[in-house]
Amino acid sequence: MAEIRLELIEKIEGEAQVRYHYEEGQVTFAEILFLNSRHIERILRGRDPLDALSINPRVCGICGHAHLIATVRALEGCFEGLRISDKARNIRELTLSLELLQNHFKWFYLTILPLLELEAPLERALEPARVAGEMIALLAGQYPHTSYALPGGICGEITPVDLLEFRHRLRRLQTLFRRYIVDVELEAFVHCERIEEMLGKSGDLPKAMRRILDRGWERLGQSHDRFIVFGEGLFHPGKSVGTRLREHLDLRYVREEIVPGTQARKVAYRDRPYETGPLARAMVMKTPLVKEAHRRYRDSLFTRILARICEIPRLIGYLDRLLKEIDLAQEAWIDPGSFPSEAEGTGIVEAARGSLIHRVSIREGRIREYEIITPTQWNLGNGTPEDPGVAQQALIGLRREDPTELVFKSFDVCSVCTTH
Repeated sequence: MAEIRLELIEKIEGEAQVRYHYEEGQVTFAEILFLNSRHIERILRGRDPLDALSINPRVCGICGHAHLIATVRALEGCFEGLRISDKARNIRELTLSLELLQNHFKWFYLTILPLLELEAPLERALEPARVAGEMIALLAGQYPHTSYALPGGICGEITPVDLLEFRHRLRRLQTLFRRYIVDVELEAFVHCERIEEMLGKSGDLPKAMRRILDRGWERLGQSHDRFIVFGEGLFHPGKSVGTRLREHLDLRYVREEIVPGTQARKVAYRDRPYETGPLARAMVMKTPLVKEAHRRYRDSLFTRILARICEIPRLIGYLDRLLKEIDLAQEAWIDPGSFPSEAEGTGIVEAARGSLIHRVSIREGRIREYEIITPTQWNLGNGTPEDPGVAQQALIGLRREDPTELVFKSFDVCSVCTTH
């Protein structure tokens, strides 16, 4: 018997609904509905380009920093011969990486563990987030919704004392990872190749993965097995279909499409849906533990959760390397000159949920068009029953007793970014 069930998705950034279509107790299709929009792109039209530095971080209360860095990179793309110092570039990378890191902790403890019916002490989410926020504030000032980056570099100078305080807190994050997530040397975890080795350690990650295995959920949530990454820095751009990797990407093939009945647009590359985010980044980078999980369970719930946590020690190591490279004698800001009256620019970053793309078109010194393509548009864009989107495909085939909410939230839904 056919049945339709509408479910409100709670405890996410913003609002979303899923309309599940069942046939004989099994999901045959799922419509993902985002009902509200703030129309940030429309608000930006006709404004001074620099206004975007204050407006765009407020697209999202979770990934505001990613939107800032994507904005400043898009604006910098409008200049000819613009330069920024290595110091400014590294400080931007430090603050952006910290936003990813604290997102990963909060998602794991506030979303995933409760859905697995495991103990999730609130401080295990909030303490790492607090420490990371303090580290961002040391380099960038106010957090969230920082506006410290601008074309040519960053505003404000940091001191040796700031770096000392930063390193002290970085050691604290290393300690918290081992104390809460998994008790193993961070570098050893990055290079771990055996799932059984990870499962044998103490910590909340092995506990969560064992719970998924014990309940027989490890193969649930498989999607198209197609992955895409546009950002650089710690990560590598490229796309992977299964395990076949292609490094060349062309932004001309990225297309948005309006979907009737929802405020969210879907996005595709060469007219095909691709998953973005930690699992995509791990597949393109060939992260050993994720490769092994993918070999066993493909792009499943198990592999997707594992991939996101595997990023935390990588990010901590990246922070340590960047910190050692900072030369305080370098300039924080290099004057790029007057803003061009007519230009176009693109800015790309890897946000917590995946690739974030900003495109700006300037005419007569004002923003003519501004386009923001967010990770949730890639992952939760609505397709059709014949050509479903990424999350839709992951939900199709689930039975009524299966953890549909867990599968859905393994993509880390962000409604406000999606309906900007």
